Amino acid sequence: MFDTFILYFDTMPKGTSQEKCINRKTGAVFKNAKCQAAEWEFIKALRPHRPTEPSTRPIRLYVYLAFDVKDKSLWGKYKPTKPDTDNYIKLFKDCMTKTGFWNDDSQVVDEQIIKTYAEKASIFVRWSELGDEPK
Repeated sequence: MFDTFILYFDTMPKGTSQEKCINRKTGAVFKNAKCQAAEWEFIKALRPHRPTEPSTRPIRLYVYLAFDVKDKSLWGKYKPTKPDTDNYIKLFKDCMTKTGFWNDDSQVVDEQIIKTYAEKASIFVRWSELGDEPK
C-alpha cells in the first residue's frame, strides 16, 4: 500500500521538535507555543489523509518541504538554511503518528527529505508500506 498527497499552508508552520521548554520549578519538559502551533497545523492538515487503520509494517517516507518565500529568484532552489530537516521532520512524523498513519514513527525505516523555496508553502508526502526484508 502507498499513498501520496500534498498539504498546503498559508505559510509554512514554524517550530521543530527541538524547541522545548523546561519548567524550572518542576523540571517538566513541554512544547513552546510556536511548536504547539506548528503541531496543530500539521495535525489539522494531515487528518483528511489518514488511513482507516494505522500501519503495522515498515514504512518508506518521502517528504518534499516547500517553504514560501517572496523572492522569485529563489523559487525551486534548495533551502540550505534553518530549520534543519532532521529537527523539522521529527515533529512532522510525530504528527503523522498522532493522526494514525502508523503506530510509531520508529516504523519509518527509509526516508528522504527535500527542502526547497517556493511561491506557496506546501508539503508533498509519499509513504508506503514495505515488506519485512530490505530489497
